[in-house]
Amino acid sequence: MRGTVEQWLRLAGLKELALEASTTLVLLFAVLALALVVDFLVRKVLLRLATALAKRTRSQWDDKLLEHRAFHRSAHIVGALVVYALAPAIFANWPTLNAIIRNVLEAYVVLVALLAMTGALRAFLDVYQGKHPESRVPMRVLVQATIIVMWFVGLIVVIAILIDQSPTVLLGGLGAMTAVLAIVYKDSLLGFVAGIQIASNDLLRKGDWIEMPDYNADGDVTQIGLTTIKVQNWDKTITSIPSYAIITDSFKNWRGMSESGGRRIKRAIQIDMNSVEFCTQDMIDRFRKIDDLKDYIDEKQRELEDWNAKRKIDDTVLVNGRRMTNLGTFRAYLVSYLRNHPMINQDMTFLVRQLPPAADGLPIEIYVFSGDKRWAAYEDIQSDIFDHILAVIPEFDLRVYQHPSGKDVQEVASLGQGLGEAHHNPGG
Repeated sequence: MRGTVEQWLRLAGLKELALEASTTLVLLFAVLALALVVDFLVRKVLLRLATALAKRTRSQWDDKLLEHRAFHRSAHIVGALVVYALAPAIFANWPTLNAIIRNVLEAYVVLVALLAMTGALRAFLDVYQGKHPESRVPMRVLVQATIIVMWFVGLIVVIAILIDQSPTVLLGGLGAMTAVLAIVYKDSLLGFVAGIQIASNDLLRKGDWIEMPDYNADGDVTQIGLTTIKVQNWDKTITSIPSYAIITDSFKNWRGMSESGGRRIKRAIQIDMNSVEFCTQDMIDRFRKIDDLKDYIDEKQRELEDWNAKRKIDDTVLVNGRRMTNLGTFRAYLVSYLRNHPMINQDMTFLVRQLPPAADGLPIEIYVFSGDKRWAAYEDIQSDIFDHILAVIPEFDLRVYQHPSGKDVQEVASLGQGLGEAHHNPGG
C-alpha cells in the first residue's frame, strides 16, 4: 500500500526529498478518513440493531444499556482498532512515531472500554433497583465503589501504556503516594466503609424516615450513595448527608414505628390543682349516668365502702378513709374512653398517668398508640381524642390550667372595677 502511494506521488511530480513525508501524511489522512467512516457506520448499524432489539424484548437490560450509552461508547473502539491495525504500514519508516501512535491508541481503547463498562454498571444498578426497590443491600454504594476501583486500575494501565512501562512498576511506586491518595479519596474511603457497616447492621434503607438535627434532615431517604445520603425533607427540600456521618453521628430512624402496629400518642393536659376535690353524692350520681363510668363507679363505691367499713372509718369527716375524687374519676373515664376507641391499638403500651405537679398545673398524660401510622390520619386521631378530652373536663368540675391571656386580665380588671364602684357607692 505504501509503495502504491509513493508511485502515485512520483507520477504527480513530487521530489524524492519530500516523498517519504508526503506518503506518510497521505496514508495518515486516508486511514483517519477510513476510521471515521467505519466508526460512523458501526455506530449507525450497532445502535439501530440495539434499539430494534430493545423494542422487541421485555428485558430492561437493553433499554438501560442504551440509556447509559454503553453501546454508543463501545462503537468507538472499532475505528481506533482500524487505525491501530494500519499504523505499522503508515509509519513503517518512523518506528518511534509508530510506537507512540500505537500506545496512544491502546490507551484510547482502554479509556473507551472504561466508559462503556461504567455505563453497563449503571445500567445494572438501575435494573437491580427496579426489581428490588426494598433491598437491604446498598447496591448503589457497591456499584460506585466498583467504578472507582475500576477507574483507578484503568488509569494506572493507561499511564503505564503511555510511558511504555509495566503497570506493576507504577503500582510498586504508589506506596509513597498512599497518604496523598488517602486525603484525596477520604470521603470515598470513609463512605465505602460506612456503606458496609450500614448494610451489615441494617442501619438505613431507602425509604426510611430519619431525623438528623445536626444536618437539618427530617424526611425520607431517597438515595444511599458512596459518599452522600440524600434525604427529602417534609418541606420537599433535599438534604445531603455524608455517608460516614450515619456511623459517627446520632440520628433517629422511624422505621421501627413504621414496622410496628401503631404510632405513639404522648401528650399531657395540665389540670388546675385548685379544681381537684372529693366527689359529693350529687357528683357521683351525675357521673354514674356516663356510660363509660357506670360500671367503674359501682365497683369503686363497693370497694371504698368495704374498705372504710372494715376499719370503722368516721365518714363525717372528709379526710377520714378513702373517697372518690373528681380527678381520679376523670382518669378512669379516660381509660375507659380510650379502651373503647376504635383507632387505638390495644395490644401496645397503654397508659393514662399522673405526672409530678408543677407550677403550671398537674399533668395528666395520655400514652397510647394509634392504629393508623399514616401521618395525616395519626394527627386526626390525636386531635379528635384531645378535642373530646378538653370538652369533657368541665363535666368533672375540673379546670384546665393555662397562663393568663389578655381576656383573663381584662375580666379581672372589670371585676376589680366593679368591686371598687360598689365600695364607693354602698347604698347604690
